[in-house]
Amino acid sequence: MLTHTDLRELQSRSLKMQGWIRQQTFSPENQKTLRRFSSWEVSELIFGMNQSTFRGKLAADPSLPAGKVEPDGRQRWFSLDEVNALRRKLKPRGKSLMPPRPPGRAFRTAIANFKGGAGKSTVALHFAHAAALDGYRVLCVDFDPQATLSHSMGLTDVSEENTVWGIMARDLIRETEAQNAAPRGAMSGTALPQRQIPSSITDLGLQDLRVQDFVQPTNWSTIDLIPSCANAAFVEFASAQYRHLNPEWSFFAAVSRFLDQLPDDQWDLIFFDCPPAIGYQSMNAVFAADMLYIPSGPGYWEYDSTTSFIGQLSEALEDLAHGFQGTLPAGKADLPKAFHDVRFLLTRYESGNELHRAMFEAFGKVFGDRLATHPIEMTRAVEQSGRFLSSVYEMDYRDMTRETWRRARASFDTAYAEMKGTLNSHWEAIASGTLPADKVGEEGETA
Repeated sequence: MLTHTDLRELQSRSLKMQGWIRQQTFSPENQKTLRRFSSWEVSELIFGMNQSTFRGKLAADPSLPAGKVEPDGRQRWFSLDEVNALRRKLKPRGKSLMPPRPPGRAFRTAIANFKGGAGKSTVALHFAHAAALDGYRVLCVDFDPQATLSHSMGLTDVSEENTVWGIMARDLIRETEAQNAAPRGAMSGTALPQRQIPSSITDLGLQDLRVQDFVQPTNWSTIDLIPSCANAAFVEFASAQYRHLNPEWSFFAAVSRFLDQLPDDQWDLIFFDCPPAIGYQSMNAVFAADMLYIPSGPGYWEYDSTTSFIGQLSEALEDLAHGFQGTLPAGKADLPKAFHDVRFLLTRYESGNELHRAMFEAFGKVFGDRLATHPIEMTRAVEQSGRFLSSVYEMDYRDMTRETWRRARASFDTAYAEMKGTLNSHWEAIASGTLPADKVGEEGETA
């Protein structure tokens, strides 16, 4: 017979193996570091510029970052900060290399599906890295207690207080205090009872943390992360307790309220990696999101699970709209929840697989132009990226054939470019204060 003690022993043995894997994958200091990018990558894959033109511009302007030269002198290698410095200074044919960025706050995309293995963390990681190479400043929020995204970004020693659970507990205390301090029972003349939060929660001091205390830097200088950890799994149990303590607490808006406190110009894009379930954490993610990206594998059971997911998510959002309409604290949130867009993305796709092609066609017939036209292809490089907790962008193409690496990168490049094209028009709508397209008809307004 096995008890919790035996499970703890198994975990201890597994943690030792995790440490060994990190030593093989990260730097000798057990910290994840970001490699440099070759002049070929920088010119052709990042800037879309002819390599000889790029080299000519470097030679003509000594003030530009020169990178590090290989011993044989054939190739220069640039850090991410040097790439961004070049991006700001170079103007090929008079055109800026800086990506479009409407005024106002960052655009938020939730990557969600309650089917495990759908590729949520893989998509979130690669979209974040592609966006960083595109010149954007990125914030990622890991809502998944499995913490795959956090581990892939090199954060392995995380306290649960600094996760989404800490944000929600902080919000509970602050919202309850605000409710207690507000005029109550004005219509009936009857005072309502004060909500009391036990000292076991308030003594943690979460209510005194600043919003920036939850944000951690990563090995990418333009990517920050609100991490997760295994201990954050109890957020579902804790949140149920919190709702009992204060039924008026709009728990699903906690992260949205938190993000609204961040400086508008600190990041450009925010990606949410959601857990494989519809719960307190995932509802916070979808409620805070401007756009919902739903990855799915190309099999029938994954299609079936995706269908169930959007149905259950619809019911959950409808319940929130009826249960909390008119009770949200003053702020930027609104009910019923409306997304600027919802997109479906096939992952682990093999173009030579007849079943995969048939499922792509089925997805297209059902979801129409909401299905991304560029699925994520399954290649050997993609498999290796998952095995070594790195994105294709972090992998050195010299460790495999350049064609294998480039094919994998091209799959994510095209998927990211399509996602970017979708969000840009909606980002403009947010900046101008117009409603999501699907919401406009309901309100009788025009965008």
